[in-house]
Amino acid sequence: MKDRAHCSAVRFRGFAAASIALAATALTACSSSDSDSKPSAQTSPPVSSPAASTASADPEAAEKKAVLQAYSKMWDEQVKAYRKADATGTNLDEYAAALALSSTKRDLKDLRSKGIVATGAPTHEVDVTQIDVAAKVPKAELTDCLDTAEWTLVYSKSGKPVEMPEKRLTRYLNKIEAEKWGEQWKILDVSPEQQAC
Repeated sequence: MKDRAHCSAVRFRGFAAASIALAATALTACSSSDSDSKPSAQTSPPVSSPAASTASADPEAAEKKAVLQAYSKMWDEQVKAYRKADATGTNLDEYAAALALSSTKRDLKDLRSKGIVATGAPTHEVDVTQIDVAAKVPKAELTDCLDTAEWTLVYSKSGKPVEMPEKRLTRYLNKIEAEKWGEQWKILDVSPEQQAC
């Protein structure tokens, strides 16, 4: 059971992602084959961006801000979903699509079947590394230093934490792909990297 829980955690892709991505890149005992909080009702902390202070000098600043907001809101909704191992009643699909959404939903179903939820919330240091607003479908790439130290998997009935490997990355790099669908940026994929940050 412990190994299965570890493998489940590995598959989290940051919104699927990973979502839970909380042990994702550090668990070397499992292989990932999937490519869909604080303990109270709080949502995850706002995503911070080093680019925010220089946004006014950037002609693409408005779109960068919009995609960062979509990423932050996606995490807010994902944290809510992992709190109960169910996306019902969240707005997750407003901000996520494709692999990000399907992987998260699959992971939530897996956690629910094991009686596992997540408490706490991750923190982020995210930046837009590339954006193309002139494309037929505008797209962007982001990097996020995700810190999951305060985001914990627990058994919902007992509240006991799921046992995790001691030597695992709790702060690691995620690479994110996003597209603008109509007026809304959507997060399409969140890929945890085997790299501390």
